[in-house]
Amino acid sequence: MPNAYFAVFTHRNAAILLLLGFASGLPLALTSGTLQAWMTVAGVDLKTIGFFSLVGQAYVFKFLWSPLMDRYTLPFLGRRRGWLLLTQLALMVTVLAMGTMDPTRHLWWLAGLAVIVAFCSASQDIVFDAYKTDLLPAEERGTGAALSVLGYRLAMLVSGGLALWLADRYLGWQATYWLMAGLMLIGIIATLYAPEPHTDASPPRTLEQAVAEPLRDFFGRNNAWLLLLLIVLYKMGDAFAGSLSTTFLIRGVGFDAGEVGLVNKTLGLFATIVGALFGGVLMQRLTMFRALMYFGILQAISNFGYWVLAVTDKNLLTMGSAIFLENLCGGMGTAAFVALLMTLCNKSFSATQFALLSALSAVGRVYVGPVAGWFVELHGWPLFYLFSIIAALPGLALLAICRQTLEYTQKTDDFMPRTEFASGYRWALRALLAGGALMLLWLVLTAVFALYPIGGAPYAEGVLSAGAALCLIGICAGGLLDFMALRRTRLI
Repeated sequence: MPNAYFAVFTHRNAAILLLLGFASGLPLALTSGTLQAWMTVAGVDLKTIGFFSLVGQAYVFKFLWSPLMDRYTLPFLGRRRGWLLLTQLALMVTVLAMGTMDPTRHLWWLAGLAVIVAFCSASQDIVFDAYKTDLLPAEERGTGAALSVLGYRLAMLVSGGLALWLADRYLGWQATYWLMAGLMLIGIIATLYAPEPHTDASPPRTLEQAVAEPLRDFFGRNNAWLLLLLIVLYKMGDAFAGSLSTTFLIRGVGFDAGEVGLVNKTLGLFATIVGALFGGVLMQRLTMFRALMYFGILQAISNFGYWVLAVTDKNLLTMGSAIFLENLCGGMGTAAFVALLMTLCNKSFSATQFALLSALSAVGRVYVGPVAGWFVELHGWPLFYLFSIIAALPGLALLAICRQTLEYTQKTDDFMPRTEFASGYRWALRALLAGGALMLLWLVLTAVFALYPIGGAPYAEGVLSAGAALCLIGICAGGLLDFMALRRTRLI
């Protein structure tokens, strides 16, 4: 590869994106895996530890407050960096405060602080995603995505595996959290030295505009619903393969937990980083469509390594090869996918649109687990991993259908307007919004019934099912209308 393609990694913006990606990924484990380990060691009961997993819902519903960060500009450091600095300072203080707690004596204070940390972390993610969207021109988005993924993954390693090791062997839990709070200085320094993005797009003038205009803007575009389906389905094969990978390696193949942890956490992380960086370099030579198509095909083929593991005898080298290949191709696909999300955002409200799109992209990863377990019980591991390859095909088919739209947007940095089936699109959008409201209600009911067990859990599950069904109906109806509009205008 010519040196010119790697020169972009030496630019000032490259270091800024790497460090801000690190700051973005650092708090995640501190309210999930690392916190669970601390409570487990302290002897907290399993029911309470399970309840603490609800803290992570802040990352799913971050789009609810993202319009505030599009609408309001703080009186220091500009529209994006001001919010970045505020969230990072809040994270430093609250993580430091978590380190003063004892789970056996201050459990609910610790829960409250964990909620605040998750909220501030999700808010930092909102602003960082908007920042890199506004900062990077189209030709640098692949590289920028790769660098931010690299920083994020390294931070998860530090606040996950390294934090557990330090807490267990040297520092104890409280001092480890103080150290993690100190590492937030990395993000603060990067924010102070980062350039503020300059854009001709004007921000929303009112809060109502900040909430409504991002939806009107996105759903007024050609192929908007097909693009939503693409976002949900593009990494579906990857989500299937990864959903039960640890269980498969331990129970299905027979490796012990130590072998799986060592290979998966070290080799897998290394392969993801290499894949993201290599994907970012390749994207300087490829169009957005070609990068997504090539990397998507590689993602699907890489799942074949797990099928080989399922039909051959237990072998550590085979396991390492399968994990390396799957994570390498997954990293390449992630770099292209994040670049796609940036491309689809209007810079006037990039915080809101990126938050919405990234939340939607998590649907497959979150809800594929029950289906995966059911499939394995019925058909076994070999057929499951063959099916994970097939599960990647709908996303690639949608990508082919959306080719002209993506190429137009990448070349012009603008969006093709929609002109067909206005009434039908309105009903599809109403179904999607109603489903989203029901899913938000489910979250509230789940929290209430966890705190006050009054036997209402079945009703909450019904609300979730109704919300998911309405969302699915809305998206499928909108996708069908998009396809009909494309046929009518002869774009396919």
